[in-house]
Amino acid sequence: MGGGAARSSCPLRLERRLLLLLLGLCRWTAALRGNDNSEALPESIPSAPGTLPHFMEEPDDAYIIKSNPIVLRCKAMPAMQIFFKCNGEWVHQNEHVSEESMDETTGLKVREVFINVTRQQVEDFHGPEDYWCQCVAWSHLGTSKSRKASVRIAYLRKNFEQDPQGKEVPIEGMIVLHCRPPEGVPAAEVEWLKNEEPIDSNLDENIDTRADHNLIIRQARLSDSGNYTCMAANIVAKRRSMSATVVVYVNGGWSSWTEWSNCNARCGRGWQKRSRTCTNPAPLNGGAFCEGMSVQKITCTSLCPVDGNWEVWSEWSVCSPECEHLRVRECIAPPPRNGGKYCEGLSQESENCTEGLCIQDIETASDIALYSGLGAAVIAVAVLVVGVTLYRRSQSEYGVDVIDSSALTGGFQTFNFKTVRQGNSLLLNSSMQPDLTVSRTYSGPICLQDPMDKELMTESSLFNPLSDIKVKVQSSFMVSLGVTERAEYHGKAHSGTFPHGNSRAFGTIQARNKATYIQNLSSISTRSELKTTAIFGHLGGRLVVPNTGVSLLISHGAIPEESSWEISLSITQKESSLQPEGTDVLLGPEVTCGPSDLSVSTPFALTIPHCAEVNSEYWNIHLKKRTQQGKWEEVMSVEEETTSCYCLLDPYACHILLNSFGTYALIGEPISDCAVRQLKVAVFGCLSCNSLDYNLRVYCMDNTPCAFQEVVSDERLQGGQLLEEPKLLHFKGNTFSLQISVLDIPPFLWRIKPFTACQEVPFSRVWCSSQKPLHCAFSLERYTPATTQLSCKICVRQVKGHEQILQIQTSILENERETIAFFAHDDSNFPAQMGPKAFKIPYSIRQRICATFDTPNAKGKDWQMLAQKTCINRNLSYFATQSSPSAVILDLWEARHQHDGDLDSLACALEEIGRTHSKISDITEPEIEEPDFNYSRQNGL
Repeated sequence: MGGGAARSSCPLRLERRLLLLLLGLCRWTAALRGNDNSEALPESIPSAPGTLPHFMEEPDDAYIIKSNPIVLRCKAMPAMQIFFKCNGEWVHQNEHVSEESMDETTGLKVREVFINVTRQQVEDFHGPEDYWCQCVAWSHLGTSKSRKASVRIAYLRKNFEQDPQGKEVPIEGMIVLHCRPPEGVPAAEVEWLKNEEPIDSNLDENIDTRADHNLIIRQARLSDSGNYTCMAANIVAKRRSMSATVVVYVNGGWSSWTEWSNCNARCGRGWQKRSRTCTNPAPLNGGAFCEGMSVQKITCTSLCPVDGNWEVWSEWSVCSPECEHLRVRECIAPPPRNGGKYCEGLSQESENCTEGLCIQDIETASDIALYSGLGAAVIAVAVLVVGVTLYRRSQSEYGVDVIDSSALTGGFQTFNFKTVRQGNSLLLNSSMQPDLTVSRTYSGPICLQDPMDKELMTESSLFNPLSDIKVKVQSSFMVSLGVTERAEYHGKAHSGTFPHGNSRAFGTIQARNKATYIQNLSSISTRSELKTTAIFGHLGGRLVVPNTGVSLLISHGAIPEESSWEISLSITQKESSLQPEGTDVLLGPEVTCGPSDLSVSTPFALTIPHCAEVNSEYWNIHLKKRTQQGKWEEVMSVEEETTSCYCLLDPYACHILLNSFGTYALIGEPISDCAVRQLKVAVFGCLSCNSLDYNLRVYCMDNTPCAFQEVVSDERLQGGQLLEEPKLLHFKGNTFSLQISVLDIPPFLWRIKPFTACQEVPFSRVWCSSQKPLHCAFSLERYTPATTQLSCKICVRQVKGHEQILQIQTSILENERETIAFFAHDDSNFPAQMGPKAFKIPYSIRQRICATFDTPNAKGKDWQMLAQKTCINRNLSYFATQSSPSAVILDLWEARHQHDGDLDSLACALEEIGRTHSKISDITEPEIEEPDFNYSRQNGL
């Protein structure tokens, strides 16, 4: 019985255990199904002894990108079960994916569980915190919980909270570019780009990108200029900010002063100067120009040179055994000082002291033979010279045979003279052998300084002595020996050009799309007073001396309101009272504007043409003014920077801004042998009183319109005709002479008077001509009256310098002659223009420009940029002293463009500055139209 009772109690205990286990499982299953929402977890599951679960892998924070679900995983050991709990609620077991394995080392069970979390689940959760999930693992001893992993929806908004802004900073200044990226999850990372290239702050210690997404450049360099972009990116997208332009500018700095120049006066009071340039550093990227003067002048006094002079002779010395005594003197009365010349002559003198009574023996008999032979040779040479001279004087008639110059294209033409055959004085036989005995140099009045009141040259006048002019005639034999000097032919000279391609070279044909005024010689009046007078008021105006290149611009507001002034502009036609010193040259006409007692409130612009080839390395050009006492004083040097006046030197004219009227002139001081004076070469021709003779007159004048007009007026009085378009000759200040010759005359139709085919003019006469044109005449003779056509070449060249050849092809008959047209500006019809019609820029537009550019901005004065864009780059301190710098700059532009009015170039300059976006030519201005003047606005104005 007892044994049976014991056996019966064992099954009861087993059944009770099973019931308890089933009950626990039921409760646990109910909890998993959600029937029990409490936080309570089973304390333990009955099991065999062991350890608590240890998490080998816990769930990580995750982001849902777009609509893609994320996977959370969890791994624990030892673990009988692992389940996820999200936002405090158990995840259904069907949503779990579990894997079970055995750890080979410990033999414990390893369980790994996965769940998916969708975007919809996260969006549907509206708790106070982010969506989260946690792992719970069971073992025999109890449970363990993992860390909470948050799940968020990733995004990145489009717009930056703060875009970087462009900056203009000085060099070595600090640059800070701020960037606040768009809002996003996860937070965006920021990267900086420069000119689309990533910036690596690790490679450049000067750049820091770590401070709150900002870009910091500690010391700005020129290389730091560029376009900067802030790039924001996270796991969802990338965003670009607006580009910020950074400009690192450099303000100009003065270089060191140069050494003081030598005193410009060789003797007495003068001045010396020193200069500096705005290049230390030069202004870059809109930096401010240097302030102050670039040239300083001080007075100086040069010690005048003192030439040495001999003292009186000493007493004669005692008579020597050679029967001579001596006396001496020294150059000490006074001695030469300050570069003066040493005394000329001998410092020692000797003579026989026995009055010839002392006889010395001749050393050898050979001395007697030597002295005898020398005496005989001298006598023979004297007899030969006398004989040749008598023979040449007996030869009275000469003909001329012109050698073809095809072999001497650019050289100096030579001629072969020979005796004319008896019986036919007009026949030239080309087969005759040249007479090589004739090769002479003659002097005669070939070149006339002033063509007025001079009779045409005759053959007899060619032999009048004139010491400073030589006419060289060489035989063909000397040509064959290569004795003659020839220069290479350089072709036609290229005329200079003005800025923007506007050439001011009178006498040259320009291919431009503008109406060109063509006038011939008949349209220029005879010599008259070159003066223009008009009455101006508050609106200003322009005065022009026709066909001279001289003009005067009175700006708007220069004359007080309700006032009218009579202003004149004239050119001195008589010999100028200004006499340049040394090699200085008068470069243009002497111009008078007045009356001299008037003063204007704003500067007026005076334009004077000049003949210098502009180069500051070769020329030092000065502006001089005549005082009331008739003396000339220097106003300024063109390269000098001053606030009293302003000079702008263009290739063919000088534009001067002045505040006082008077008489002004330009003086050029050559500082190198390469200094070039531009000469215009023109050829005129007319029949002489003898019907068979034809006269060619070659003029070399300054390349200024007024000099050419003077020649044209003189030739009209003499009946001359322009035979070829004038050409430009570059005459250097190298002291070499000028040669003029006639080439390629038809040998059987024409002949030239003897000894006149080649003419040479000394350098000093060409260089220091004082504005008077050089005039050389050639006389040609026809063999028969039936010859009416003349074809030849005129070669004008400077020895070792430039050369020009003028091809003459004309008819000597008046009715058959072709008119040679030359080009000039159409300013003769309107020598005076008053009010708005005198200006190219309409007044209302001018006011708008001045109001815009006279206003200061962060970079300084806008008028400085206007000056630079209109090619005004020096002496800006002058404009800074004016009440309206922009107005004075525009007046200077008006003076420079009075003939072309290139408003398109001005509009382009304004657009480049960025202060206007519409062309001036698109703006109409009806207020300035005058019914009594046919004023056509160019370019649509």
